[in-house]
Amino acid sequence: MTKETIKSLESKTDLTTTPFNLGAFYGKALKRLFDLALSGLGLMVLSPLFLVIAIRIKRESPGPVAFRGARMGKKGRIYQILKFRTMRECPESYAGPCITAEDDERITPLGRWLRDSKINELPQLWNVLRGEMSLVGPRPEEPEITAHWAETVRQEILSVRPGITSPASVLYRREEKLLKAETVMDEYLQKILPDKQRLDLLYVRTRSFFSDLDIIFLTLISLFPSADGIFIPESSLYSGFLAIFIRRYVSWFVVDSLTAFLAAGLVGLLWRLNGPLNLGWGTSIGIAAAMALLFSMINTLLGLGRVSWRKASANLVFDLALSSGLATILIFAINWFLPARLLVPPGLVIDIGLFSLIGFIVMRYRQRLITGLASRWLQVRHRTSILGERLLIVGAGDCGQLAGWLLQKSNLSNAFIVVGMVDDDPLKYNMRIDGYPVLGSTKDLPAIVQRYNIGVILYAITRIAPAEQEKVLALCRSLPVRLVIIPDLIKILQDHLLPKGH
Repeated sequence: MTKETIKSLESKTDLTTTPFNLGAFYGKALKRLFDLALSGLGLMVLSPLFLVIAIRIKRESPGPVAFRGARMGKKGRIYQILKFRTMRECPESYAGPCITAEDDERITPLGRWLRDSKINELPQLWNVLRGEMSLVGPRPEEPEITAHWAETVRQEILSVRPGITSPASVLYRREEKLLKAETVMDEYLQKILPDKQRLDLLYVRTRSFFSDLDIIFLTLISLFPSADGIFIPESSLYSGFLAIFIRRYVSWFVVDSLTAFLAAGLVGLLWRLNGPLNLGWGTSIGIAAAMALLFSMINTLLGLGRVSWRKASANLVFDLALSSGLATILIFAINWFLPARLLVPPGLVIDIGLFSLIGFIVMRYRQRLITGLASRWLQVRHRTSILGERLLIVGAGDCGQLAGWLLQKSNLSNAFIVVGMVDDDPLKYNMRIDGYPVLGSTKDLPAIVQRYNIGVILYAITRIAPAEQEKVLALCRSLPVRLVIIPDLIKILQDHLLPKGH
């Protein structure tokens, strides 16, 4: 590839600025330190093996020991990837396709073994040490191939360093066996490359330090010849055992332990304001730490770390209460057998249980609590428009409640503020349904739209006569708002799923 071609491809892939936020700390600090440490150690430990392989390559066929090829790196920078040479040094090797198949005659016998064992990739540790690659990342492609990628795909994949291994590398660890020499490029571009791009995009969007460790472990497992028949689930490459264990158990265990410890400390300080505890500072801290660990352990055993709390229902507060209650009862039982100098007042144990429960609830529902408080404050000050476009739901029945729930649970909650509902049922006036006030009837729509500066009306009435529905829709269309008509999902489900007369 000429220098002019390289400069042209680099200019087409200018990614010096990228809109993707991938975790600045992990991407720029911890991951790089991890790469430096392992690549440096790997080069030192494997240097005798490199020497033996270099001698064997030179003995088998004339030519250089290493292969250097242009690859597209982070932010579109082209670099020279380093591998052990596996092809014969002849014009045919350079004139053929850049993708190799199982029956490719350009590959030497030793090169076939190096490729099957993936040992030919180990010199890329030098690329990692230089900062051109990472241990884990999307596998680098030749510039000619990346030139055919969609612009959005190229920007996102090339926003991170390419890696020696990746989820696509594990799933396609025997890629050459899927290709035939005569149709290698067509099969690769049409069948394999699109799926590898999908896998690379998933990695870029979900990567973490512990998922990288999972990928490295699964890569080592997949190198064993006996692993050819082992099925490796795709999901395990993005959320493997280590990542799941840290996310679901260790992280919440640590958070709950700190929360309960702070709760115990706060309660202890409040009690000391009313009188001495006669436990001593050292003993008090030790008892508080033991209680905190017990609360956290019960939460873990009851599976509260496996809940996706970002969108969890309020009913799970009762599970937290149950866990805190069991821990409190267990502390009472342990306290019964403690020596007199370590006895904790029963009221103190109850207070610690209550404060810990409050802390657990706040930590798990903190985002919704903060958002709810901010939204309520702005509603009181009539400033909700700065958070999103004001929206009014017409209909407070099942469909209206479903529409409100979807707006709350989806990303649309950041774009729209539901001011309230309107409904022609007089029993619902001035009531709150799913947290939304019923502001009036459909006849009051013009006044409500003007008073609350409504920008969008969501029509969600299902049980209404056709003539009355057209009348309400005509009124909505006459107002200076955008009208969105919700399909009658509930009626469709009733007609098709429920038996007649149900």
